Parts: sequence; structure tokens; C-alpha cells
Amino acid sequence: MNEQVTVWFPSFQKTAHTLHKIAFTLFGKFEVRWYGILITLGMILAFAYIGWRGKKNEGIVFDNVIDVGILTVILGILGARVYYVLTSLGDYHTFYDAIAIWNGGLAIYGGVIGGFTGLFIMCAVKKINWRKFLDATTPAVLFAQALGRWGNFFNGEAYGSQIADTTQYYFFLKKFDLPSGEGTLFHFLRMGLYPNDFSRYEMVFVHPTFLYESIWNLVGFIWINLVYKHKKFDGQVALLYFSWYGFGRMFIEGFRSDSLYIGGNIRISQLVGLLCFVACTTLLIVGLVRSRRKVAAPEPAPQTFPEAPAESAAEQAKVDSIVNRVLDRLLRRKLRKPALPEETPAEATGNAEDPLMEDFTTEDPATEAENTENSTDSQPPVA
Repeated sequence: MNEQVTVWFPSFQKTAHTLHKIAFTLFGKFEVRWYGILITLGMILAFAYIGWRGKKNEGIVFDNVIDVGILTVILGILGARVYYVLTSLGDYHTFYDAIAIWNGGLAIYGGVIGGFTGLFIMCAVKKINWRKFLDATTPAVLFAQALGRWGNFFNGEAYGSQIADTTQYYFFLKKFDLPSGEGTLFHFLRMGLYPNDFSRYEMVFVHPTFLYESIWNLVGFIWINLVYKHKKFDGQVALLYFSWYGFGRMFIEGFRSDSLYIGGNIRISQLVGLLCFVACTTLLIVGLVRSRRKVAAPEPAPQTFPEAPAESAAEQAKVDSIVNRVLDRLLRRKLRKPALPEETPAEATGNAEDPLMEDFTTEDPATEAENTENSTDSQPPVA
């Protein structure tokens, strides 16, 4: 296998450069490739972003991010590889070939399916709102994709059709010949590549589709972060991600020279991109309309109670006055009452009239004050 790739961007470089797929070797035996380094770096930065965004906007603690992320990463890598192998079985002849992901061959849609399956499982186990977690996760996935595409660059893969005076572009079953000569954007962005699938002996200029998608994902990451704090419902950010990525991938896939096909001539990623864009954009519109209706709906008026009639208020005031008078008189009697010998059994039987009964009479206030004064004067001093 060729472990070197020669690339040249004439608009940015004076000469071509040779890239080594292997970054370094551990213990003289284990090869560490740039593809794996960039994929791993993307995962680490994605974890950091999810932890920050989850705490800031969604109330998700970092421990839950780690717990959910472990299964998500495992199933994501597995899903990406299985998806790619199943759609290109003719290229794999041994089990070793099928698991050799360091040589490239990961399908992003398979990774998304596997990763989000792990996310749903762990959110259900830990009783986390999966829509909130998905909102915090999808921008990180978009950034990791933008970075991971540069792993394709070091591997010399995921490039597009040749660029000459015209270039071929496929939109589902329709073929277009687009101008790509000098003075066009395609000519400015062209990338020379060797080795390639078009020639065994010379460098060929092709569409750097890895670069197209990396730029598209980076722009989407910035845009989604700008609108994140204005989201109207849980799951909105995730729908934005699927709509944005699906729309871009649908068009970029038309330039690819290594597409996976279904039905012989339909590019799988182009079809899935279209479905994601249509379905998620529809759900996004429905969610926004519903959220606006909730905001526009008038709040129920606070419940009011009729004021009590004047007669009821007067009666209540009279009762309060009587109660206060009784309590006041009891307190005064308690303070001036002398110490008395213990009651005899006869006295305890209640032969004497209860002195409190007179408190409920309606004496004239002047007479009542005079009686109170006489009672005080006739009372023997307290020893």
C-alpha cells in the first residue's frame, strides 16, 4: 500500500507537497496515522464542547456527558464502519480488511445512526431529556466532521471528479457539465493529486470535496452557535444540524468520484441528504409554528373573588370586638386576683354563679368603669 500522497493547490502553493499517511510509530511497531489523530482530536473537542454547552444551556452535568459519550462513540465508530462495509462489500475479502479503519472507510451517516442510538439508550437509562442532550451534541458533531475531513486529505481520499474546461456533476440521475476553466471558482480551488483513480502515472486536478464539506460544516457550526440561545423548543438545534448537513451533503456528493450507490446509479449519501433536509426542515417549521402559538395564546385571567357584603363585614367586626373584650377582661382579672385558699368541695361543685358570665352582658361603658373602680378599691391588698 502506498503510504504517501502528493497534493498541490496551485492557487495557494508554488510547488506540490508530499504527505505521509503515518504520523509516527510507537515502539517501532505500532503505526499512528494522521487520519486517526484527527478523528480522535475531533472526539476530544466534541466532548469538551458538549460539556460546556450542556452545562450552560441544558442543565446537563459533565459526568452524564462522559457516561453517554462512551457508548455513543463506540456505537458511532461501529456504525460508521458497518455502514461503509455493507455498501461496498466487493472491496473487502477478509475480516482484517473489514476492521482496518485506520486505512479509511467510515461513513458519516452510519456513524450518526450508531452514535445517536447509543445516545438514546443512555439517556433512557439515566433519565435525561434526550432532546436537550441532542441539542448540545449536534453542533459538536458538526465541528468534529469538519476536522475529521482533513483525515481524508492526508489519506488522499474523498475527492471529486476531474477539473478541466468543464467538470461533471451528478444530481441523482441527471448529469451536468459545469464550467471549470480558468477564472471560475472551481479552477481556483482545484487540487492536484497523485496517486488517484484517474491516472497511474501523473497528477490530476480534481475537486477537493473534503475541503468543500469541511468549510460547509465549519460555517454551519458557527451559525448554529449564533442562534443556539434563541432556540424555541427542545430538539430545534438537532433539526437545524440535520437540515444543514443534509442540504450541503446532497449537493457536494454530486462531485464525489468515490460515492456509494444504491440501485446501481443513485448515490446513497445524496438520497439520505435529501431525506434529512426535507424531513427535518418540515419538523423544524412545525415546531416553530407551535412555539409561536404558545407565545401568542393569551394567559388566563387571574381568578377573582367578590368582596364580602357590608353587613357581613360589620358582623365580623362585632364578633372580633367581643372576643377582644373577653380576652382583655380575663387578663385584667388574672393580674389583680389575690392568692386564695384551695376550694372546698362545695365550692368546686359550682354553687356560686360563674363570674365570667357577666362579661357577656351589655352594660353601659360608664357604669362598667365605675364598677371596675369600686371592685378595685374594695379588694384587700396582696400579701
